[in-house]
Amino acid sequence: MTVSREVELSGHIIDSGMMQACFGAIMDLGGSFEVEEFRIGRSEVEESYARLTVLADTEGELRSIVHELHQNGATPSHPVDATLEPAPDDQVVPPEFYSTTNHPTDIRYDGEWVPVERIEMDCAVVVEEGEDDEPRAYTKVLNAIEEGELVVTGETGIRVRPPERPRNREGAFGFMQGGVSSERPSESTITKIADAIAETKREGGSVLAVCGPALVHSGARESLAELVREGYIDMLSAGNGFAVHDLERDLYGTSLGMNTETLDHPRKGHKHHIYTISEIIRAGGIEESVEAGLVESGVMYECVSNDRPFVLAGSIRDDGPLPDTITDSVEAQDAIREQAHEADMVLMFSTLLHSVAVGNCLPSSTRVVCVDINPATVTQLLDRGSAQAVGMVTDIGTFVPMLAEQLCEA
Repeated sequence: MTVSREVELSGHIIDSGMMQACFGAIMDLGGSFEVEEFRIGRSEVEESYARLTVLADTEGELRSIVHELHQNGATPSHPVDATLEPAPDDQVVPPEFYSTTNHPTDIRYDGEWVPVERIEMDCAVVVEEGEDDEPRAYTKVLNAIEEGELVVTGETGIRVRPPERPRNREGAFGFMQGGVSSERPSESTITKIADAIAETKREGGSVLAVCGPALVHSGARESLAELVREGYIDMLSAGNGFAVHDLERDLYGTSLGMNTETLDHPRKGHKHHIYTISEIIRAGGIEESVEAGLVESGVMYECVSNDRPFVLAGSIRDDGPLPDTITDSVEAQDAIREQAHEADMVLMFSTLLHSVAVGNCLPSSTRVVCVDINPATVTQLLDRGSAQAVGMVTDIGTFVPMLAEQLCEA
């Protein structure tokens, strides 16, 4: 005896790959399906629609299939309200709680679909009565759950809306179709990325840069500082190492002991980064070092001088660390999360760990550009599933100066 559930797909389900993904998920998990209704959109703007009966041998198998279908945008034909259960204790969620994707999501409450605020992956969804008795649904990380909060459980009453492939490829963001290639015409792609940044700024959006120390080592520091100074980068997310080497370049003319212009290694250059940390600690921090005239150039200097907020998240590997580095990992996650939800476009420059940390907090609708000389880094970031991301495998020391030239000399 089989069990069944009826689901619907709507939107640009053919060219976005949604229908193929759903069919594949059903068969991969041992189920089968019957197409009850199928309407194909006959123009670029007309949507398609499919209604399927999904069959499985057991209720457990069917639940697994339906879960996968939810992640790919399928919804029940006859939706019911989401199941809500109170959290039994602080930082404890009910069993079978719904774990979010990074896609826009709605929760059905009292017969109406309520959009989930601050969407990001791997969170719980909390529902509460807001102002004027209007319900609110929003994500919360598990360590922030409070006893008694109503948490969404199960799979019913949940609608996930994966971003569809853009149908209009024109305009500043038309090139952002996902994928990664080291063979793309770099200058052409950089021009399009510059146009996308400029359009984001014209629309009043915020651009977040996620940076690794390689950016300083490669000689791109001055170009990134120019982008911060000219207002094309609004926020910075990095680690202790990036800030140390940026400040070292100002104080000693080196990055990790190497002169980035001559490639020489001065005597005692290997100690410059630890000397730098000592001087910044002595001054009281990065902002105090700038205000005292100790630091006079670089990315951190421009962030302080132009009131661009930055988050330096620490790690177990850090020397020092700098006084501005957040050493509590949960506190650092929260600070990164605030930046990620404020950003309209994110530039990830040569740092796998920090890019993954920021990427985990981003909704899939946020525009992302990832640049790294290592193809694995770019691929891993794009595998998050963002439909509006572009990856470039190239030298960051070439990319950032070309980007700055396109934007600042236009």
